[in-house]
Amino acid sequence: LASLLFIFTFLVLMTHLLSVLRYQFIEKNKENPQEMLQKAIPHRPIMELPPRVRDKEKTSVRIEELGLQNQDSEAARADGKEKRKETATRTALGKRQSVTEPAAKTLVPESQGKILTATGAVPAKDKEAPANPSPASFPHPTTQRGQRLKASNFKSEPRWDFEEEYSLDVGGLQTTCPDSLKIRASKSPWLQNIFLPNLTLFLDSGHFTRSEWNRLEHFAPPFGFMELNQSLVEKVVTRFPPVPQQQLLLASLPSGNSSCITCAVVGNGGILNDSHVGQEIDSHDYVFRLSGALIKGYEQDVGTRTSFYGFTAFSLVQSILTLGRRGFQHVPLGKDVRYLHFLEGTRDYEWLEAMFLNQTLAKTKLSWFRHRPQEAFRDALDMDRYLLLHPDFIRYMKNRFLRSKTLDTAHWRIYRPTTGALLLLTALHLCDKVSAYGFITQGHERFSDHYYDKSWKRLIFYINHDFKLERAVWKRLHDEGIIRLYQRPENPKEKN
Repeated sequence: LASLLFIFTFLVLMTHLLSVLRYQFIEKNKENPQEMLQKAIPHRPIMELPPRVRDKEKTSVRIEELGLQNQDSEAARADGKEKRKETATRTALGKRQSVTEPAAKTLVPESQGKILTATGAVPAKDKEAPANPSPASFPHPTTQRGQRLKASNFKSEPRWDFEEEYSLDVGGLQTTCPDSLKIRASKSPWLQNIFLPNLTLFLDSGHFTRSEWNRLEHFAPPFGFMELNQSLVEKVVTRFPPVPQQQLLLASLPSGNSSCITCAVVGNGGILNDSHVGQEIDSHDYVFRLSGALIKGYEQDVGTRTSFYGFTAFSLVQSILTLGRRGFQHVPLGKDVRYLHFLEGTRDYEWLEAMFLNQTLAKTKLSWFRHRPQEAFRDALDMDRYLLLHPDFIRYMKNRFLRSKTLDTAHWRIYRPTTGALLLLTALHLCDKVSAYGFITQGHERFSDHYYDKSWKRLIFYINHDFKLERAVWKRLHDEGIIRLYQRPENPKEKN
């Protein structure tokens, strides 16, 4: 019995000793995980980043993602709650039509010169658009039920085969002027296939339907409704009564007035400083002004009258902010003044909603933008004189007159014509004779950015506008006798 007890004790001790030796051996020869990976993939060493470096990399990636997601979010923010509906091929709005015309043959990049004609109904099969779409990639204004188009899906501006379909006003803007620019445009080899004298200019309750929403949702603001909140847009637009655009100018003129309607469009360029053209500007039937239209103290150079005031919500608020102490604290006032609002995106519709409710714009991230919109109109706004420019009209101006090469790049979403350009082309479709003052011309380097600058400021060419293209278009319209562009020849005295 004693022998068996001795053997059992010996075996237990040996087992324990072997376990200890085995554990020490394993710990001594165990490989580091990084060394094991290096042996498995000898050509791709694994490097452990310090915690601060890892956090920095994650932060930069997150910022980049947020930047892509929030690009131009003020101008195009999706509500994400409303499902898309199938769209109609053609626009059917009672007396209105749609049109497919050849694209501009000049001042348009060659790659975008060809526009496909409308085809049969072929719903899109892919949930997302190709990374680098071509015009042929988007054959018809239909998408799968529940799918929403997003600007971030496109690396350049998408071109649809119904790109050149616009809402037309039957009868158009008639004229009795024998020398109207509309007649000259119809005879111009350049403009006869570009200029549409009967385009619908204004967006109102009579021009908003579900089929129109579905069509315009394919174009990013300000050229359409892509990513906008449908209920917000409908709530705002249906507040505006239909506009009799054919009689808009004629009805305001005194009886016995000249049959040719003359208009002066006054930009804010420094070329007007010490120009002494104020009286000439005021001699026109109508005077168009925009944004920071500062008059007091500059009457001799820019005149005193205002018939139409063009703006975006951003340009108006910014103008009051920067020029308020110098006298521009509200829009031009008067019972005969009409307001032309160029809608850039969500921010403008929210601004209008706040104006209707007489509330402060609280949703914006811009602290200096949180104000009561009605304050800019001195609480005496007449909706019959407040006009919204139709997205079709703005897209038409971009497609046929001011198609920048920026639209073919990754920055396509932020490009739009300047407010001055939109105002001038609007006057071109309302008036018989147009004179443009304060717009960019050859030799603009000699003048300050604005006529009201207290010290000289250089005009900066930002990527969201194409000043060189606009300068070329204004010069060509002037050379062909469509408009009269105010230019100042170089004078040795001006250099001083």
